[in-house]
Amino acid sequence: MFKLNNFDPGRHRNKVAAGQGGAGQVKLRSEVDMAETWDLTTIYQDTAAWENEFAAVAKEIPLLQDYQHKLHTSAAVLSEFFRLGESIGERVAKLYVYAHLKSDEDTGNSDFNGLHLRAIQLLTQFEAAISWAEPEITQIPEEKLIIFLSEDPGISARRHYLENILRKKPHQLSASEEILLAKAGEIFNNPSMSFTVLNDSDFRFPMIINEAGEEVELTHGRYGKFLESRDRRVRREAFQNLYQVYDQFQNTSASLLSGNINVHNFVAEVRNFPSARAAALFENAISEDVYDNLVTTVNRNLPLLHRYIALRKQALGLEELHSYDLYVSLIEGIDVKYGFEEAQEIIVAALSPLGPEYVEIVRRAFRERWIDRADNKGKRSGAYSSGAHGTNPYILLNWQGTLDNLFTLAHELGHSVHSWYSRNTQPFIYSSYSIFLAEIASTMNENLLTDYLLSQTDDDKLRQTVINNYLDGFKGTVFRQTQFAEFEHLIYTAAAAGTPLTSAFLTEQYGEMNKRYYGEDLTFDPEIGLEWSRIPHFYLNYYVYQYATGFSAATSFAHMVKTEGQPAVDRYLQFLKAGSSDYPLSVLKKAGLDMSEVKPIEDAFAVFTSYLEQMEQLLLP
Repeated sequence: MFKLNNFDPGRHRNKVAAGQGGAGQVKLRSEVDMAETWDLTTIYQDTAAWENEFAAVAKEIPLLQDYQHKLHTSAAVLSEFFRLGESIGERVAKLYVYAHLKSDEDTGNSDFNGLHLRAIQLLTQFEAAISWAEPEITQIPEEKLIIFLSEDPGISARRHYLENILRKKPHQLSASEEILLAKAGEIFNNPSMSFTVLNDSDFRFPMIINEAGEEVELTHGRYGKFLESRDRRVRREAFQNLYQVYDQFQNTSASLLSGNINVHNFVAEVRNFPSARAAALFENAISEDVYDNLVTTVNRNLPLLHRYIALRKQALGLEELHSYDLYVSLIEGIDVKYGFEEAQEIIVAALSPLGPEYVEIVRRAFRERWIDRADNKGKRSGAYSSGAHGTNPYILLNWQGTLDNLFTLAHELGHSVHSWYSRNTQPFIYSSYSIFLAEIASTMNENLLTDYLLSQTDDDKLRQTVINNYLDGFKGTVFRQTQFAEFEHLIYTAAAAGTPLTSAFLTEQYGEMNKRYYGEDLTFDPEIGLEWSRIPHFYLNYYVYQYATGFSAATSFAHMVKTEGQPAVDRYLQFLKAGSSDYPLSVLKKAGLDMSEVKPIEDAFAVFTSYLEQMEQLLLP
């Protein structure tokens, strides 16, 4: 009800790197143009205002415990507790969002890191202060809850929430045990927080020589750009130098990841779940069959990935294809660049099939500075959309004007518009959509952008580039994320069985899985075995599989919009507005999509096959 999932800690686009920088030293945050940054004054005018609100909320949190042992007494008391809890919860969420966004601007800024840590502490205090509530509600006799529902509109508006509490009853602990777990939240988050600091702030990568012969600093943000270089030496050096650093810290990384997994395995056991995966999927009423169906279906279609790897090897004219050759464009002689204003107009036009209201929200994102696109020293790597009920849905990325940047921007705008609709349609309690639904809206935008770009050009090379981008996006979203999901489940299961998650074990298992996924046409680089050590999504507890399911669902929605028109748009917008007012699979069924079946995944592979065939005809003799 009031927990972390009532706001977005960050919806990510998991690519090699979502931000890329140019030559020379990276700018300090103080040196970037304000127009390239987000406007956080719509949350708090400054840190002084944040401090005042922090102090006020800290004083109010203890008031929640005054309701303990009283929720059963009357509908009025229960309703009053809901209103107070949600009011304080919304304020805590805003404090957290502001602090984490400021910290992500420059992870080396100790002042903003301090705000972030204090916000986490406040969040932990808040969750501890209400952790007794759900167990207490489950003790209210069902017949009495039915009476409460009929007596008070505030309670009847929370019917789905109450039903969901009763569904979770077999896995809830006593009030004192729930308080104990909630108070341990900060400790439980330590492996993830430590990885973020290590990865984004403490790692120092060497200088490399770029295509122009200039010595430039290797960063997370620039790594993706270097892997796209047509100069193979640059790609190889970036790859090898990056993994030299991760190799030096592989034991620390293994310890952090192991600690994170042990936390989730422990909590699952305490709550009487058969596994951490069962616990993670239960939260949103997702059957484990959905996960298994995805992994099985993708493995069945691995020959398509092998076929694409063979195409890539032949098109690039390489005797050996290496991991650092997987991201360079197959199309030579074209360097697609977009100014930020040009990108705005392209995206607006591409998303126009979703209607004028949707487009106006997108325009607001640009006009009101929801987007932080600066590439500055210490900025968090990757890209995400984040916010809370009562804030704008902010976007972090590092803009360099590439085609991938264009797709990343469209992707994150999908998250942000989804968040805007859910928060402006639903009350606080239902205002955040589940992670299972999160990647659908973002990938839907990427599908529409692909269709638009292909429809607007007769330039064969640009068409090939867009198709290349789709194939690489599919590779990265469906194949790669499912590989992550399969590896994640493997190491969770191994840890639960007592296998130590040493760096040697993790590297060996990941390397063997990478060989199976990419096939014999990819020459194995030992460094790639260490890729597990640099994936932040492994700290999000069974998150990554939803990129692949979301991509599949988005493919289906895009097809509906193209073939049905307005009726499909109306259903899609209702999906965006649903928030967490129903279970994710039910929300999708109401919109005309059944994700409990494998058909949407197979349909996505049919689209991939179609584009792969087109590319083979265009590039192979």
